[in-house]
Amino acid sequence: MDKEEKIQEAVKVILESIGEDPNREGLKKTPLRVAKSFEFLTKGYKQDPKEILNSALFSSTNDEMVLVRDIEFYSLCEHHLLPIIGKVHVAYIPDGKVVGLSKIPRVVEVFARRLQIQEQLTEQIADAINEAINPKGVGVVVHARHMCMEMRGVQKINSTTISSALRGLFKSDLKTRNEFFNLINAHAPSNF
Repeated sequence: MDKEEKIQEAVKVILESIGEDPNREGLKKTPLRVAKSFEFLTKGYKQDPKEILNSALFSSTNDEMVLVRDIEFYSLCEHHLLPIIGKVHVAYIPDGKVVGLSKIPRVVEVFARRLQIQEQLTEQIADAINEAINPKGVGVVVHARHMCMEMRGVQKINSTTISSALRGLFKSDLKTRNEFFNLINAHAPSNF
């Protein structure tokens, strides 16, 4: 039995366990749909962030902050398999190398498309960029809503969790850290 078939069987068991009939018209294809959905939602396990970043490294004399902000992401919480929805802000200070700008959102996507907790997601993004580019510093801030808090449990709608990971100058230099936070908070979207 391959992975897709295993997921389909598990979904049938879940449907039966909650009192549903997996053979009724509206649910007949649900196990297959869920299997395909999980394949997409967890595709990050099959991707290597180092390979993505190393494919677009370029020499540069730039030594000023590079910031890509408001990178949307969707993930699944590893505790409940419910959605985490948010935005990531990533900055780094080059030290002889820059990375193609599109590679930063791609790295966010790699880690978001794995079962996650927000704190770990934040750290993984920062560490991957720090290791691949070897910059003078890296800063990552994640703003997210967790459906495990909104749809179940405490049911606190629109509560936002913010996490950060700072490396190098972003951690040791107050001026750099303040510039980063000021830039990501300037004209911040109202929903995050």
